[in-house]
Parts: sequence; C-alpha cells; structure tokens
Amino acid sequence: MFAAAAVQRVIMDALRRKMEGYNPESSHMPFHTRLLGKDRMALFSFIHSLNTNFGTAIFEQVALEIASGRFEEAERQRVVGLEISTKAQEAITGIVNRLADGSGEPNDLAEVEEIRRCAQSGGVVAKKMRNADLFLANEGEVVLVELKTAKPNVDGFEKVKQNLLEWVAATLHKNPQTDVRVVVAIPYNPYEPQPYKRWTLKGMLDIENQRQLMVGNEFWDFLAGEAIYDELLACFERVGVAMREEIDDYFKRFLSK
Repeated sequence: MFAAAAVQRVIMDALRRKMEGYNPESSHMPFHTRLLGKDRMALFSFIHSLNTNFGTAIFEQVALEIASGRFEEAERQRVVGLEISTKAQEAITGIVNRLADGSGEPNDLAEVEEIRRCAQSGGVVAKKMRNADLFLANEGEVVLVELKTAKPNVDGFEKVKQNLLEWVAATLHKNPQTDVRVVVAIPYNPYEPQPYKRWTLKGMLDIENQRQLMVGNEFWDFLAGEAIYDELLACFERVGVAMREEIDDYFKRFLSK
C-alpha cells in the first residue's frame, strides 16, 4: 500500500538535509550575480548541485520507502557480493563480447540461466563491484537495481552490463536457486509525452522483453506493486508547495554574503 504521507516526509527530510549541508561554490561570476542577484545565483547553484546527485539525495530514499511496503527486505547501497566463480567470469566475458560485437542479442532470462549453470563451478575470483543502489528481496526472489540519470551516457553501458551480470554471478554463487533479476532504472522519461528513446540503450540491455530497463512509471509502479506514479508526482508537488516559503527564506540568507 502506497503511503503518501510517509513518502512526503522522506522528500522533506532529504531536501532539508541537502540544504543543511549545502555550501555554494565560490566561483566569481560578477555579471551573472549583478544581473540575477545573489539569492537567485545561490538557488541556481543549489539546483545544479541537486541535479548532480538527485539519485542518491532523493530518488534512492523515496524508492526505499515505497519498496518497503512491498518487499520483505529493502536496502540502499547493498554490497551484493565479493566473489564469483571462474566459470561464471568466463560466461560473463562471453556474453558481453557477443553483445559488443553484435553476434548476440541481450536476453535477461537466458543470461541468468547461463550464469546459473556455472555459478559454483571452477575456482573463485575476488570481485570489487558496484553496490546495488537498491536491493529488494522476497522469499527466494532478489531484485538488484542500478539507478541512472534520465539521459545516461550510452558509451558506458558495456561496463554497466558487465556489472549487472557480476551481480547475478555473485548472488547465484551464494545460492544458485535464487530467482535473481537485475534492472537499470531511470526515474522519469525526459522525452515525455514521446516514448523514451530506448534505441540508445539497445544492444546491451534486454529491452524487448522489458526485463532490464524500467523508465518512469514502470519503475515506481513496480516498487509499489500498484499504479502510483501520478500520486508520487503529486507528493513532490505538495512538498514543494508546503516548503516554498521555507526554501525562499533559506536562499534570502545569501543576499548578505
């Protein structure tokens, strides 16, 4: 069940923490400052700073709150594992190479099964991999999520794919019976109302089967297990209205600096 009040508290708390720790960059911009004013320039700098880490500052925390209502276990920045099997490493290299040279097509279910068959075979390789931005689990089921910006750098998706497959290998190394799913999540569609330009990610992620990429409402509705995207946007709007005066007062402080 989506708890709007709890989500709004998370947004408010996250924004206040961001403001408390905010320190404007000391770049000297005399023309901009005289044209727009110190408070607007401070606000501009704050928005830029917020944009660069909106994922960790707000989206991850909101996602965790929503997912906690559906999943038995939900955690941010989870260490997925520290080792995989040598055979799984070989399988991952083969999968990524096939996708990179165009001799194979991404298929999440087939890739997971290929890794599952060798997840505990051969020796053991120590791996330093990215933490999962979100770790979600119900009995026998694990979903590992990497949150990306709205317009991710396509050039880096070969590395992203490798990391997703290493998460699979690390999870199945510990328990080869786990139903594991790896997902790249993009919190909103910057091209709306047009469809997300998914062709930019085609070739590395399983887009055709809608298994490895979730955009906007697909992601948030999945976390909740129900259609909540419009209500989530309304939560952000209500917080913005409720905190408008507080935010305005905060940036007036910079007029005297």
